[in-house]
Amino acid sequence: MTAALRGVQTVDLHFQDTPGVIAAYLLDTGDGLAVVDTGPTSTLPALSAGLEVLGATLDDVRHLLLTHIHFDHAGAAGTILKRVPQARVYVHERGARHLASPERLVASATQIYGDAMDRLWGEMLPIPEDRMTVLSGGESLQLGHTQIDALYTPGHAVHHLAYHIGPDLFVGDVGGVRLDAAQTPRAPTPPPDIDLEVWKTSVATLRGREAQTLHLAHFGSYANTEAHWDGLLQKMEVDAERIRFGLELGQDFEAISAAYTRVLLAELSAESADLPARYEFACPPWMSVQGLMRYWQKKAVRSGTR
Repeated sequence: MTAALRGVQTVDLHFQDTPGVIAAYLLDTGDGLAVVDTGPTSTLPALSAGLEVLGATLDDVRHLLLTHIHFDHAGAAGTILKRVPQARVYVHERGARHLASPERLVASATQIYGDAMDRLWGEMLPIPEDRMTVLSGGESLQLGHTQIDALYTPGHAVHHLAYHIGPDLFVGDVGGVRLDAAQTPRAPTPPPDIDLEVWKTSVATLRGREAQTLHLAHFGSYANTEAHWDGLLQKMEVDAERIRFGLELGQDFEAISAAYTRVLLAELSAESADLPARYEFACPPWMSVQGLMRYWQKKAVRSGTR
């Protein structure tokens, strides 16, 4: 590396040649570079190009801090480790086994994306267990001159972590999808792990941290304000109730998804005209509907109403 990076650097991974959809974040720990969420292998050329703009290369990377193991956040981790023998991965204990043996993840995703798997995500290589630092949340890591607090933040995924580093809070997906400062954050709710009660607890955890800036995977960095968290929780509640209402009417997935998508895109358009198209790409509404339907159905089973 020709020069140390100053502060947190954002790399737009230009997912499917579209800007502002998936971000990776870089920082110099004093013990090599850390990357917070690698993105999928399909965007690894964009990550490499972003490093080069900053006067670095993949060879300078030593630490891959994964918020969770979904393809858009962690898909490239195994490929990077194969190319950079000195690097290692940091991941929650409930996600580690899937990184070591990603076959089930790949099979599950293939059922959804079919022949588009390689175009969208690329390969997901297994990661040797001895190259993982497995976390449960609550740990304080010292990497070079950098202290990193790993926070367990489930709700979007049972294996979700956030990382608090000085004035910066890297919130993965639990901080919501926000593609523009004018947009109110929305909760991405794909299956299978959505749990709104624990998500709200995770928000309380993050609100309690003294940080100035929130870094979202989808997409960008925003001031850590009460308005951000209040907006996220309010929209989470509204979206969940819309799905519950459809289920109570006996509607099927297609009807619920069509109604939800129509209202969501109208609300986004009112915030900024270009948001609907970008949002559909960053967080497909039908996937959020699937996750919330599963959430309500599981909740009904637990309460004995079904």
